[in-house]
Amino acid sequence: MREELLRRINERVWHPGDIIPGEADLAEEFGCARTTVNRALRDLAESGLVTRRRKAGTRVAINPPHKATLTIPIIREEVEGRGSIYSQSLLKRDKQTLPPHLHAAFPVSAADRLLYTETVHFADDRPFMFEERYTNLEAVPSFEAIAFDLITPNEWLVQNAPYTAGDLTFYSVNAGQRLARLYEALEETPLFVMERTTFNGDLPITHVRMTYGPGYRLRTRF
Repeated sequence: MREELLRRINERVWHPGDIIPGEADLAEEFGCARTTVNRALRDLAESGLVTRRRKAGTRVAINPPHKATLTIPIIREEVEGRGSIYSQSLLKRDKQTLPPHLHAAFPVSAADRLLYTETVHFADDRPFMFEERYTNLEAVPSFEAIAFDLITPNEWLVQNAPYTAGDLTFYSVNAGQRLARLYEALEETPLFVMERTTFNGDLPITHVRMTYGPGYRLRTRF
């Protein structure tokens, strides 16, 4: 039944703003109990597709939400998908506390020792992306034992650390001396940055800052 109601909404049998038939009428049409109708309408309301007002009936939402499902990419696969040969270099690995400016984004204790890694991802031996990552070992204890010579922190976490929620931020920065040297670019060259934080329930897993080389374009499908 829910599928039929959804079809009528999607195919504009019922237009945005229209009042749809009441529960009694729908129950009679579909030959089912009103509780079944109520459950289907409640599900559509929770999805934002209809609005329900007591004594005012149920209307098709005028501006329903559009949701997208995002998958965390494996950088190796992204590079290889562009037709390039992938390689990586782990520049740094040690335990650190989280810098104060990241506490709002990654809610761990100021005293927690996190595993900090820096990785350069290459495409055809050219720097593709510079990754700075803090990982909460309370969330993934086995992460500490990985050497990261055969697998990157990015790929290991995607494969081994299930997450239930996350936060994603995009912005640009001007290349400082270090990144300008890495990318063989002029200082102040605009670079694309993506920051991502993932959680398993309320437990933060990892915070990563990814700075891409000049000219990088993010492409996604929806």
